[in-house]
Amino acid sequence: MAHRSPTTISAWRPPVPGIAEVFHAHFTDHAYPAHTHDTWDLMILDDGAVDFGLDRRRHGATDLSAVLLLPPGVRHDGRTVTAAGFRKRVLYLDTTVLPEHLIGKAVDAPILADPLLRHRIHRLHAALRHQDEVFEAESRLSFIADRLRFHLEAFRQRTPGREAHRLAVGLRDLLDARVRTGVSLREAAAVFHCDPTHLIRCFTRTYGLPPHAYLTGKRIELARGLLLSGQRPVDVATSVGFHDQAHLNRHFTRHVGITPARYATSEDLSPPRARGRASRPAR
Repeated sequence: MAHRSPTTISAWRPPVPGIAEVFHAHFTDHAYPAHTHDTWDLMILDDGAVDFGLDRRRHGATDLSAVLLLPPGVRHDGRTVTAAGFRKRVLYLDTTVLPEHLIGKAVDAPILADPLLRHRIHRLHAALRHQDEVFEAESRLSFIADRLRFHLEAFRQRTPGREAHRLAVGLRDLLDARVRTGVSLREAAAVFHCDPTHLIRCFTRTYGLPPHAYLTGKRIELARGLLLSGQRPVDVATSVGFHDQAHLNRHFTRHVGITPARYATSEDLSPPRARGRASRPAR
């Protein structure tokens, strides 16, 4: 008799506005009874297939490049299709991310064949693995919401125009002034009276990288100076705006190539400099 892998579940509530819960699971023989959610259920499959009913219609999800979107307040169920079961990652989104007037469109087409959207959701899940990457997660969620609205209401995001440079410079100045304390995407968008995704696009077009990457780079720059002045990595981390030393270590190593602790003592690791003039060869 073939051995079945056990059910595994990981769930948490991230500190990201709009995301009520993150849910990762591997099911082999589980069947969800009919139920409803107060949130949008945004799911991607990593393995296997799912059969589910939504508002008295049954659907089969087998395409790992597709996205499943189940709307709030609508009856649905779900079950495994094969003995191997399925692996899924789910975001439960509140109605600040997607408004309720889109529910009907989602009921009509709950499976979205969109590899780009699927990739964006995957990247957001990766960011959500780290509780301290809130600014990045907010940015990625904003692009996902726009893509979902593209499917549900033919929403078209406007491209950056003549205002792009002005908005980008303004956001850069705000980030420079708030390197240590940080800023939320919603707050920044409110300051400049524009859509969050449009603000990110303007910044990226002007400077070649998204705002969250720019802010991280500025923090690394500050951290390097403080480390070389003799401060401890644990103290440097929070003083430049990182959540803790682990947060600093992760980004510092990716940017610089070594840990903050090794960087602070890198002068001791460098080869000794030659002293005086080299001796002349004998004639």
